[in-house]
Amino acid sequence: MDEGEAGSAEAVAALGAVLAGGAGRRLGGAKATVELAGRPLIEHPLAALRAARIEAVVVAKPRTPLPPLDCEIVREAEEPRHPLLGIVAALRRAAGRPVVAVACDMPLVPAALLDHLASARDPLLVAAPGDRPQPLLGRYAAELLPDLEAALPREEPLRRTVALLSPRLLGTRELSRFGDPERMLVNVNDEADLRRASALLAPG
Repeated sequence: MDEGEAGSAEAVAALGAVLAGGAGRRLGGAKATVELAGRPLIEHPLAALRAARIEAVVVAKPRTPLPPLDCEIVREAEEPRHPLLGIVAALRRAAGRPVVAVACDMPLVPAALLDHLASARDPLLVAAPGDRPQPLLGRYAAELLPDLEAALPREEPLRRTVALLSPRLLGTRELSRFGDPERMLVNVNDEADLRRASALLAPG
């Protein structure tokens, strides 16, 4: 076996995790089900993971409203209400595989970027347009799970927790290989964001 074949043999397929555990109060408390371009908001990142041929699960609270989904739903604990909990739940479910995490309110993330995250070898790789890390779009290696579990009780800002783990950041220049970073990383948190995302998805 040559060196290239050995590298391929050692690669472990990543698990894609769409994180849907947030309260979504500014969108009526059922963010995942809000319609965007004719389908539920959560279907957009799921479709991108499918296009990238990444196995996908949805991570949500026990009482999070979800539309009918053609994938496994992982129910995280009711408490704490912290975005790190979804990543921890996904890593536990992945059972030794890396996780490509993407928030359910990021409907314009392209499949090519998710594929890039999945195929990376960095233990922690996080999108960071303008050098501002976005921890809910990144690759988390299985080896990070103990540190993330230990950080969870502190409930510190997720950016701080991630920064302490020395991530590699995907800055604007690298992200631009996959499209316009400002477009790709649009977050839908309220009605204004929803209108903006709808306009960006409109034909023409």
